[in-house]
Amino acid sequence: MRPMNAALWLAAMIVGLQQIASSPDVVVNLSSKNLSSVPRDLPQTVTNLDLSCNRIQQLHKGDFQNTTLLKSLNVSWNILEEIDPATFLNTPLLEELDLSHNRLKNLSGQQYLLHTGNLRMLNLSCNTFPSMTLGSAFSTLVKLQRLALGAKNISVGDFKNIAGMKLCTLTLCVGDELAYEAGSLKDVQAERLQITFTSNQIVGRDVVEDALSLFVQVELMNLSGGFRELTQQLRQRAGIHTTHLYLTNISIKWKDLTDCVNVILQTSITHLAASDVTLYNLPYIDTPVIQTSQMKSFSARMVVVTAFFFSQEAVYNFFINLPVETVSITEIPIIHMTCPKSQSPILELDFSYCSLSDSIFSRVEHQEILECENLGNVRKLILINNNLKSLQLLSKRVQYMKSLQHLALSLNSLVYESPEECVWPPNITNMTLASNGLTESVFKCLPKGIETLDLENNQVSVVPSSVLKMENLLSLNLNSNRLRDLPVCDGFPMLSELMLKSNSLHAPSVNKLESCPKLKTLDVSSNPFTCTCSLRSFIRLATKSKQKTGNTGLELVSWPLNYYCIYPEDVRDSTLNSIWLPEVSCDVGILAATILCPAVIMIVVVLTVCHRLDIPWYMGMIWQWVRAKHRARMQQVRPEDLVGVEFHAFVSYSQHDADWVHNSLLPNLEGPAGGFQISHHEKNFVPGKTIIENIIGCVEKSRRSVFVLSAHFVKSEWCHYELYFASHHRLARGSDSIVLVLLEPLPQYTIPSKYYQLKSMMGRHTYLEWPQDRAKHRLFWANLRAALQADLPNAPVTEIQG
Repeated sequence: MRPMNAALWLAAMIVGLQQIASSPDVVVNLSSKNLSSVPRDLPQTVTNLDLSCNRIQQLHKGDFQNTTLLKSLNVSWNILEEIDPATFLNTPLLEELDLSHNRLKNLSGQQYLLHTGNLRMLNLSCNTFPSMTLGSAFSTLVKLQRLALGAKNISVGDFKNIAGMKLCTLTLCVGDELAYEAGSLKDVQAERLQITFTSNQIVGRDVVEDALSLFVQVELMNLSGGFRELTQQLRQRAGIHTTHLYLTNISIKWKDLTDCVNVILQTSITHLAASDVTLYNLPYIDTPVIQTSQMKSFSARMVVVTAFFFSQEAVYNFFINLPVETVSITEIPIIHMTCPKSQSPILELDFSYCSLSDSIFSRVEHQEILECENLGNVRKLILINNNLKSLQLLSKRVQYMKSLQHLALSLNSLVYESPEECVWPPNITNMTLASNGLTESVFKCLPKGIETLDLENNQVSVVPSSVLKMENLLSLNLNSNRLRDLPVCDGFPMLSELMLKSNSLHAPSVNKLESCPKLKTLDVSSNPFTCTCSLRSFIRLATKSKQKTGNTGLELVSWPLNYYCIYPEDVRDSTLNSIWLPEVSCDVGILAATILCPAVIMIVVVLTVCHRLDIPWYMGMIWQWVRAKHRARMQQVRPEDLVGVEFHAFVSYSQHDADWVHNSLLPNLEGPAGGFQISHHEKNFVPGKTIIENIIGCVEKSRRSVFVLSAHFVKSEWCHYELYFASHHRLARGSDSIVLVLLEPLPQYTIPSKYYQLKSMMGRHTYLEWPQDRAKHRLFWANLRAALQADLPNAPVTEIQG
């Protein structure tokens, strides 16, 4: 069991170490701290340690015993003379080790490398090695990809300990004192050989010979002379194994450069690249260019000129007339590029990060602008980050590039405001217009056959419905624009990919996607979503796309991680899939039904209860009682108006209603029950006087006139006279001097037209209805007493409680 437990423990430790190693890098920079030794307090989690530019002389065992996660170590530019063989015993993950620019003396004695089997990069250049003989420790570096070395003497057999190693890059730093034996590099297997000349001159003709005959890629660095010798050497070689030649950080005359290029054009080298170039002695006239070549590509990057007076056109003509398939001139402040003198074989042109203007490729003759017709083979044109401004003018510049398929115009200042139409060549399928100043008008100036269109980071606010129809368009990138809603696809029926990230979409209208039957990929992430009801359909679509349910077949990119609400505040920064928008609050019909149904039911219940309990009648009676009390308190009657008043009320009724008056009305108003003085014709009419005189007398002697209305009352002529005189007397006593008591229902149509005064009073006055329900009688009498309550001149009446 013990061996088994040990094996399990070791496996667990390795797995744990790998998991820790996969965590984010921890960088510690102790460069230029005047250190004389490795600090003992290094953090245990450090993965990248920089100890360059100090005064460390030795590396000891235990210097890195606590930094078991170390992956990269830089101890360059110190005064290292000795490294203990056990120095890296505790750094099994070390991948990069830079020991350049020190004082190490013996390449065959670097025993510390026995514990660095995980190394991928090792830099031992610029030390004091007398010979290049690599010790047996180098053979253990089975993962090594990049190796940098330097020594005064390089002999055959020096590299035998790495003969079976396949390197990506071998860098040799050579100086003036180099002694190189031809064939010394035969044991090296590397894709690329870099030769850095510390003296800025090509030294060791044999090392260049071996480089060109043994390695596919050769890079010559830090040169300011010896180019004529290199050109002569290239011209004299019958066979060259190198296909990629790089010239880096060089200073060269125009004639040396063009001679070298013309010679290389006649060799088997297929790719020539020059970067970080200082160019001087530039021409005033055109330089001839070899017209046939096996070379496929030429690139120049970061070129600086030291002359002020020269022919720019001569310089441009040399490069544009190269007989190659690809020309790349980047990060150079050229303002123009000429047109080839004859039909060019160039298939790809790259002028990125220059200063080219809208006049590119054109020329002026006799005050007329002539467009270039000799770039008809160009399939790919890259003009990223220049000074291009007019999209319409640019279409004219490239109109004769009939083979053009890919056009990259990002990072310019392009706009389309011209009334003139654009004249693009017919075969453009891929167009990149990112980071310009284009608006929705750009859709009027696009190639019809385009398949992929990139308009990221422009000023497009809407895709016009009347857009030029692009039937082949498959991918449209409108990220980082100003769109407020999804576009319709009427102009591009084959669209399968639509990118709308970082726009101004608050609630995308999903129904617009119905016009995009071929759409498979949609990106609307990082938009300012308003999480209200209008967003429900989009969230439903996103959920279906994530679950791959339904027949949408649509993939929503980055859902749900990059989809956040910005409003309302209570859900701000919440992801859309975590928002709940209930159906009842978003559907108007359901919401109306939810609110109205309970309300209608409640109203029906209340009305039913009111009808059953006769609540409206009670409310009306109470309201009349309150009004009567209020009038009694507020009314101020002058004493002279009450002269001769003896009764609280005169009761007018039909003889057919006498029983109700004698049995119900008078007992509740007169005597102890009511305390009112009541006048009526049976009691107070004076014999011998006419009926009219008695009616007038009784009305004048009473504060109120009570009319008991019924069908019999309407038919009585004398009741009508009483009502007539009382209504005229009302002008002196006030509007409340007449009290109407409805003994039975009396519809308006049953009242004869000649009793218009009665109709008018019933329309204007509130009347008291005699209830058939005995339970309501008490409230009726209370209201009637309140209506009749008033003071008589000599006999004040105490307020009666109903």
